[in-house]
Amino acid sequence: MTKTFASRLAVFASGLLISFSAFAAGGGATLQAGNDLSDRASLQRGAQLYMNYCAGCHSLKYMRYSRMAEDLGLTEDEVMKNLNFTGAKFGEQVQVSMPAAGGEKWFGKMPPDLSVISRVRGSDWIYTYLKSFYLDESRPLGWNNKLFPNASMPNPLWELQGLQHAEFGPVDPATGERHVEGLKVAQAGRQSAPEFDQTARDITNFLEYVGEPAALKRQSIGVWVILFLAALTFLAYLLKQEYWKDVH
Repeated sequence: MTKTFASRLAVFASGLLISFSAFAAGGGATLQAGNDLSDRASLQRGAQLYMNYCAGCHSLKYMRYSRMAEDLGLTEDEVMKNLNFTGAKFGEQVQVSMPAAGGEKWFGKMPPDLSVISRVRGSDWIYTYLKSFYLDESRPLGWNNKLFPNASMPNPLWELQGLQHAEFGPVDPATGERHVEGLKVAQAGRQSAPEFDQTARDITNFLEYVGEPAALKRQSIGVWVILFLAALTFLAYLLKQEYWKDVH
């Protein structure tokens, strides 16, 4: 109960802070990811989704396959067969097979490493970003993003989410442009809306873990620290009562 309450309180507080920061930076409001680092099943699904849909372009150079296996409760065999597609050794970092020249040719520059993206942007930003792609014929790759306009990448999850179209508002007299007010799935994907929400949440959860793997142990240790301090306070109270019982 204590761990769950503390986790939810931390998610709520960080969500408010990150949402305010994103809005102040001009990125618009973000959605609450609601991810939970204590949900190991979510982390395992997120790792599988990331390796299948994101790792072809984005490395995780501060994460080793061996560390991932230890933290997520996976065996070496499971990791090497299901999550390692580059032929790297078990103790090596998660790199991409795409050559730098190819990345520059196809995207203008090599796609960035995402090891600490959750610490830079926040979990709510990542979750919202994954849900905000829409078709845009004016862009080189045919895709745009409501949260991060003119993003130079396609939607890697379109087969799961479906094809999303933008709903534009009236023309802004100051800029002469029409802002995206909403997004609508025009062609359904393999997943329903709630299923895709969970997919985006799992990937977000995994990236938050990658950004600070020690957080898994810190949260579990924190519960025992609180319990220890509570017990120590109770013992101190009993000791105080014992010392002062004859004063009166």
